[in-house]
Amino acid sequence: MKINVIFAPLDVEELFFTKKTTVVIDVLRATTTIATAIQNGVREVIPVNTVAFAMKVSGDAFGGQTILGGERNTKMIEGFNLGNSPLEYTPEVVSGKSVILFTTNGSKAIVQAKYSENLVTCCFNNLSVIAQHLIKLDEDILILCAGRNSMFSMEDCVCAGALIEKITESKEEVSLSDGATASSLLYKSLGKNILKMLKETEHGKLLIENGFEKDLEYCAQIDSVNVVPSFSDNVLKNMEKKESE
Repeated sequence: MKINVIFAPLDVEELFFTKKTTVVIDVLRATTTIATAIQNGVREVIPVNTVAFAMKVSGDAFGGQTILGGERNTKMIEGFNLGNSPLEYTPEVVSGKSVILFTTNGSKAIVQAKYSENLVTCCFNNLSVIAQHLIKLDEDILILCAGRNSMFSMEDCVCAGALIEKITESKEEVSLSDGATASSLLYKSLGKNILKMLKETEHGKLLIENGFEKDLEYCAQIDSVNVVPSFSDNVLKNMEKKESE
């Protein structure tokens, strides 16, 4: 198994992901919100790459069973039902419903990787279950960090390193690209206190300024959620649910 890490989606074409096993990471906050929504009973999450497309998809959906969620530059978008705080996606709000999700970075990265043969999303909350899933697949892995405005994001890279660490603890004969090695080294340096690391990142500081400090506390939790958000047919569902359908 070889593991590679792309630090931001910039200049990576959609067809690059064809036949690949891809993991998209956007710790603050899209992939954390996706994992939380699925854990709390959402029917499906539909990631989109523009606000206009989100509105179009919601207009075609049945009323009352579809929620528009997401943000632009941390703030909830006018006309949307929810923002991008995982704390908003409670069972009472999302259970049994479809969530159309647009975010500044994360949902765009998922759509960009849509041609992957296997595509899952990861955050600190579902780290171990994603690692176990990837070990079982036993394929080469491409980790795509959503980054921030198409640039490097420390928290996504550290999470990639944490995922690599989980995999290499349990699997022999894993080779790492330079990007994967750098991610692993960053995790070993900064991963002892995830919350402290999140608070010191550019994105973390912005979220604190905008009143989302509790989101950082939630996003820093390790293995608090036991789902594998898997993408196919333009939607994300829990892997177990998909296999039973």
